[in-house]
Amino acid sequence: MKRSWYAGPYALWMLLFTVFPLIFVCYYAFTTKAGDFTTANLTRIITYYPVLLDSLRLSVYCTLLCLLIGYPAAWFMAGREFSRNKSLAVLILLPMWMNFLLRTYAMMTLFENNGVLNTLFAAVGLPKQTMIGTEGAVLVGMVYNFLPFMILPIYTVLKKLDARVIEAAEDLGANPLRVMTRVVIPLSVPGIVSGVTMVFMPAVTTFAISRLMSSGTIYLMGDMIEEYFISMNNRNVGSAMSLVMMVLILISIGLLRKVDPEGQGGGLW
Repeated sequence: MKRSWYAGPYALWMLLFTVFPLIFVCYYAFTTKAGDFTTANLTRIITYYPVLLDSLRLSVYCTLLCLLIGYPAAWFMAGREFSRNKSLAVLILLPMWMNFLLRTYAMMTLFENNGVLNTLFAAVGLPKQTMIGTEGAVLVGMVYNFLPFMILPIYTVLKKLDARVIEAAEDLGANPLRVMTRVVIPLSVPGIVSGVTMVFMPAVTTFAISRLMSSGTIYLMGDMIEEYFISMNNRNVGSAMSLVMMVLILISIGLLRKVDPEGQGGGLW
């Protein structure tokens, strides 16, 4: 009984900063400014389905790119040879110590018309490229900011992987490709699921990256929610859109958890 008291502060924190805000979001989503019940706030999102599809599409692209880039990096970091040199881990963690907006502004200096990349292009005689204001710039900014959230969970799982399992597979005649596809990847599924979840959730609701990297030309759901709350002072519609995004995120997390419900790996094979 006394040990359960230690959970009191955490329960109070969850109640004040998670449960109550969710209750307020649900309340405003189903009411008008006058406090009357309505479902019009939810149905209004139908008129913005192109923006919703763009948000989901870019988020899926970002998650896939982070997985394709992050898995080899995590595998390399978890190797025995790398254990003597932690410089790559520091390089991956270092951007996370910086403010999110500062990291995004740093990316802007690379892609601006007179930025670092165009300066290098001009120095070697290549024409300048228009990169700011494109989906590619937004996608690169998303991958850059969210890539560590993919690498670290996978690295944690791979680091704990028993090397004797790999050695046993090799002794039984499995080539490196078969060891990777039949042993390493299935056992690292919990890390993959965690990484995908941690990247997809912030990516689908981002607004600062799309605003800065596209100069306001690419409009995502995060931008729309922020506009309804701040510019239009309409927390009812903004809450409804936030609620829809939360439901979509919960559905995606539920589908991911079905791949590996017990977190033991092997769910894909």
